Amino acid sequence: MDDIKSLHVDSFRIFDNDWALLTAGTMSDHNAMTISWGQLGSLWGMPGKAKNIVTVFVKPVRHTFSFMERHDVFTVCWFPQEFRKDLGILGSKSGRDGDKLALTRLTAKAVGDGVGYEQATRTLVCKKIYCEQLKKERIPAEAVATFYSGDDGLEPHYMYIGEVLQLETKA
Repeated sequence: MDDIKSLHVDSFRIFDNDWALLTAGTMSDHNAMTISWGQLGSLWGMPGKAKNIVTVFVKPVRHTFSFMERHDVFTVCWFPQEFRKDLGILGSKSGRDGDKLALTRLTAKAVGDGVGYEQATRTLVCKKIYCEQLKKERIPAEAVATFYSGDDGLEPHYMYIGEVLQLETKA
């Protein structure tokens, strides 16, 4: 286990450019989805003692949503570029239709109380501390038109804030 204070990343690009894998559940029953939206930061603490947090966004139509709702722990994992195609599969296929992880080269493993992956270079194990659905009337009109007007996107994302409990890194 690494110290979260050792995490040095480009927080403006780590989700958007590198993508990540969000996983919730247990080793015997979990689901993962690729995400390109997220935030790293601090919240709810006195200066110098705030909680280190990760914020992720999940649409209610995604299979991972029910796992996020049922479980208190989730992981966010990043991978080398060579696994980009695998992340594409996990972002485009639904776990409702079968074992989509079996279509990839990724191997699930227990990390703390969460599920991570042997191939991940960075894993954040997070405890859910807040969840709320975004309100369509408060989202900019161009974002509503782009992300919440299609057949599968009528309901806005849920925002999950997780306190980082553990950081695991691999060179």
